[in-house]
Amino acid sequence: MFFVDTLEFEGLGNRSYLAGGPDAAVAVDPPRDIDRVIAAAARRGVRIAHVVETHLHNDYVTGGLELARVSGAHYLVPAAASVSFARTPVSDGDTVRVDEGLTLRAVATPGHTPHHTSYVLVEQGRDVAAFTGGSLLIGGVGRPDLVEPRLTVELARAQHASAHRLADTLADDVPVLPTHGFGSFCSSGPGGGSASTIGTERLVNAALTQDADTFVAELLAGLEDVPAYYAHMGPANAAGPAPVDLTPPRPADADEIAARLAAGEWVVDLRGRVAFARGHVAGTLNFEGDGQLATYLAWLIPWGKPVTLLAETPEQIAAAQRELVRVGVDRPAAAATGDPRTWVREGDSLTAFRRATFAELAAARAEDAAGADPVVLDVRRDSERAAGAVTGSVHIPLHELRGRLAEVPPGVVWVHCAGGMRAAIAASLLDAAGRTVVAVDDGFDAAVRASLTGTDASRGE
Repeated sequence: MFFVDTLEFEGLGNRSYLAGGPDAAVAVDPPRDIDRVIAAAARRGVRIAHVVETHLHNDYVTGGLELARVSGAHYLVPAAASVSFARTPVSDGDTVRVDEGLTLRAVATPGHTPHHTSYVLVEQGRDVAAFTGGSLLIGGVGRPDLVEPRLTVELARAQHASAHRLADTLADDVPVLPTHGFGSFCSSGPGGGSASTIGTERLVNAALTQDADTFVAELLAGLEDVPAYYAHMGPANAAGPAPVDLTPPRPADADEIAARLAAGEWVVDLRGRVAFARGHVAGTLNFEGDGQLATYLAWLIPWGKPVTLLAETPEQIAAAQRELVRVGVDRPAAAATGDPRTWVREGDSLTAFRRATFAELAAARAEDAAGADPVVLDVRRDSERAAGAVTGSVHIPLHELRGRLAEVPPGVVWVHCAGGMRAAIAASLLDAAGRTVVAVDDGFDAAVRASLTGTDASRGE
């Protein structure tokens, strides 16, 4: 009997897989913190015989090279991928033995990248699983615009053809096991669901239900902005990532925290947004450890800038380190834990800002009806705003805010997103810049109920 274990990475919206038989297994698209894969293999009592990459990833740093080195496994990488390290090149139709009666077959599926390769797990001659990487996702496909702008249209058409190739050659009951598509910005759309099969995708996936021209046009029209850190992921993976160091950072006291802030470094508070708003070190930024920490911190921080982490417990620091190494933010400069009051020097105090709901924003507008309205800043993405916005609000997507702070009008800034997490990040950026801010910690449907939305929603775009 074969097995497939799924390793989920919710912060990045990705999955890796360990699949095999009684004695040996293959790791598919492993994360950089390879101890998770090694532990999964140990629980199964199997040897990792092969490590495979579906493509050179653009959204995270792979652990494939290091996992192969540590485990002694063969490292399979698509032959057309340009890399600087020794590996076993894989071409369309190649097969490798995983265990007795269990093989892996390579299927060229260009589209997400020109060299993208899917892998079909075959047991006793029967296809039993398809590891589709960034090709056929659950309810969508991987985006085709991450490699080279001039190739985007060509790759979008290739995605359509690759999806059809998988659907035409695999049976309806074969599970579709993608790497991306669970919130990853490598996905071309939101998709849906946590499990699927070829048969299901044949019915619901636009790549399989639309003609090529319609599919390409709609795919390209729906592409969102690319996270800035993606520019560093492909080159890191092509060069061969270094092993990670997850040992605890050295502790920072209040004087060092103040000195790092004064030097313009980033000091990131990982606590929840409620606790941060209630009291934090002036100048620190709030990226919740339980949110999409790696995605948004790596997206917003100037690449290579030292970062110091603050949290309630050492375990929270360790979890954040693990998230951040996956996107190439390797070693925190320092860290501090415990009571936030110990993070400020003697004689200094924590600072705070207000949190509110959309109903409270509506009330504030009513109270100020005779004067100037509060400044409302919408930090959602363009596609979200297109579906509805607070009348008269200013729109600066979160990932652009750091470079556009001067565009925020004077006055008290009420900042919102769709649920509260991104608004908290934005509020901390504004607070650190000396602005008076109110973080709207509320679902956007509450703005509709509060009659805040309307047709006059274009200000600031």
